[in-house]
Amino acid sequence: MLSLSVSAFAKQTVCVFDPVGKAGDAFALAKDYALEAKKWNANIELRAYVDERIAADDLKAGKCDGAIISGLRGRQFNKYTGSLDAIGALTDMKTAITAYQLLSKPQAAKSMINGPYEIAGLGTIGPAYLFVTNRKIDTLAKAAGKKIGVFKYDEAQPKLVQQIGAQAVSVDVTNAGARFNNHELDIIPAPIVAFKPFELYKGLGDKGGIVKFPLTQISANFIIRKDKFPEGFGQQSRTWVSSQLGRTFNIVAKYEKDIPAKYWMIIPPQEQLSYVKMMREARIQLTKEGVYDPKMMSFLKKVRCKQNPSSFECVLNDE
Repeated sequence: MLSLSVSAFAKQTVCVFDPVGKAGDAFALAKDYALEAKKWNANIELRAYVDERIAADDLKAGKCDGAIISGLRGRQFNKYTGSLDAIGALTDMKTAITAYQLLSKPQAAKSMINGPYEIAGLGTIGPAYLFVTNRKIDTLAKAAGKKIGVFKYDEAQPKLVQQIGAQAVSVDVTNAGARFNNHELDIIPAPIVAFKPFELYKGLGDKGGIVKFPLTQISANFIIRKDKFPEGFGQQSRTWVSSQLGRTFNIVAKYEKDIPAKYWMIIPPQEQLSYVKMMREARIQLTKEGVYDPKMMSFLKKVRCKQNPSSFECVLNDE
């Protein structure tokens, strides 16, 4: 018995970020997960966090044996998987799910471990869209000079804002919604699941809208301290989480369906192409600067080109 790294009776504390707390969809999925994990000899106790920063800090401090947080916040624990959220890298939900499923296979297991941490599951929070207080901001050119909320812990966001000549305003999960609703910000990027809990319809008012063009898919990372869990737990966990991606897809699709049609802003194909090219240039530059992992960028390009082989980028070799 002494040779076992984790006792079969040991408890693991998993800290779950959900902006709604225990009543949210993320926490509901985590409860199902904890039941399933008993089959892999884990005894998980869940804690709900409405502030993602604290959940990540508690994982670092050892107060949590595992944490479920966004990929943006998870990049500090694993740069490879933390680069899944790279700007424009996965704008289509089905392509994102394909990428997550491939990364959950045993062949990718080595890349899931970084020091004491292991990625024990990859999920999705859904696409990030631009919420604007005025529908007249319908092109990149018209975003110049506007105030855009950016998360200070993501190095990529301020650089992108600078690139389009807008003004980056530092926000976090706890105040981004309120600042947008008070019109201290003209634009915020946010997942559609944030619409109701953060009451973003208040910021949209009668003039605002949601640009129906995803900037990226926001991944959800289940990160564990691997020495606190039974041997082989990480792979069993990744396999099960991967099998639930269809369920997550349906939850996100329902959120999108529930958005009143009046808010959606459809931008013309030519403008969409401008977004794609700008995001691609920014992604390549940020990879050169060390923000994104180059191996992940290469992998994601292969996934995109398998889904859409006629894309202009598939004949280029700079990513």
